[in-house]
Amino acid sequence: MRIGVREINDKQQPYLIAELGVNHDGSLDRALELTRLAAEAGADAVKLQYFEADRLMSGSARLTNYQKAAGEIGAFDMLRRLEMPIEAMAKVAQLAHELGLHAIVTVFSPELVEIADRLPWDAYKTASPDIINKPLIDALGRTGRPVIISTGASTMQEVSRALTWMDGWQDRVALLQCVSSYPTPAEFSELGGIHALAKIFSGQVGYSDHTTGVYMGAAAVGCGATILEKHLTYDRAAKGPDHAASLEHKQLRLYKTLARQAHAYWRPGMLGISFSASDQAGREELQSIADQLEVSDRTKRVLPIEADVRRHSRQSLYPARALVAGHILTHEDLTTKRPGVFISPEHIDVIVGRTLANDVDPSTALLPEDLVPRQKK
Repeated sequence: MRIGVREINDKQQPYLIAELGVNHDGSLDRALELTRLAAEAGADAVKLQYFEADRLMSGSARLTNYQKAAGEIGAFDMLRRLEMPIEAMAKVAQLAHELGLHAIVTVFSPELVEIADRLPWDAYKTASPDIINKPLIDALGRTGRPVIISTGASTMQEVSRALTWMDGWQDRVALLQCVSSYPTPAEFSELGGIHALAKIFSGQVGYSDHTTGVYMGAAAVGCGATILEKHLTYDRAAKGPDHAASLEHKQLRLYKTLARQAHAYWRPGMLGISFSASDQAGREELQSIADQLEVSDRTKRVLPIEADVRRHSRQSLYPARALVAGHILTHEDLTTKRPGVFISPEHIDVIVGRTLANDVDPSTALLPEDLVPRQKK
């Protein structure tokens, strides 16, 4: 896989994405500051999140437990506060390129892909809950750019199905193993999922790390991860949903150093890098991790700590506009919104072509009873 001119494979140093996410607190100045800190930390890329609260959330949307624990009061209020307009993102992407970083963005709504694609993004990414969001994945595929797919809170069956939607462009796709819990306790890091994904996917597999320490990236590299994603913050104690699961820039620099040492240690001779005498503690730590990985469960599964995010952060099919009974649905008639408790976007191709039994509008999810029953053959 290639992002820009950077080759990503197991012969190269691990590719490190500094996830700015919403840690900019809705401030362009803060986002620019974080971009400079990412460069100081030695990251390869920064990543933003592009969403519009009113487009992403329905009236049924609720906060996840980790968002409540961070002091958030309401889902709409939180996301409106943390929105960043595309004009501001353009300035962040420009600065990233000036600093020698790639600029990556996670897009949350299919309709926003066309707008996002006006900017010179080096790659796109999907959030873990969107592993079932076929309209979004299809839209990203049509851009022709590299796409990184996160797989937190998903089953192997869901990942395998999503890969079929990428038939013909998997050569520019990477998968990230992930645990959708913020933060993730180290004992639930599920690094074995990296091996499991590599068994069903011939492309690059990485790890989106929501643990709070600096060694898990090195451990992930030991499992074969070629891409690492880690949240970056200006202050882990700051108020907001993601700061506590993030690293500050000096910690991120150490995180990168350890990951590179792991790459050299587990792939001797590839880079000509060796541990110095002062690195003995790091060597011992990495060997301890290696020993643990030898007996780890190399499977991918949904953990109980991911259930809350899986329920509230996935999306369902909604009408894109008001439609009347008797209308035959097209792809353009449908969009996706949170929560994911109604008709899943993975079923869009069997919903398109169905006739509406009721009038519908964007404020309410599409329901099975809104569709004329199929004629029995």
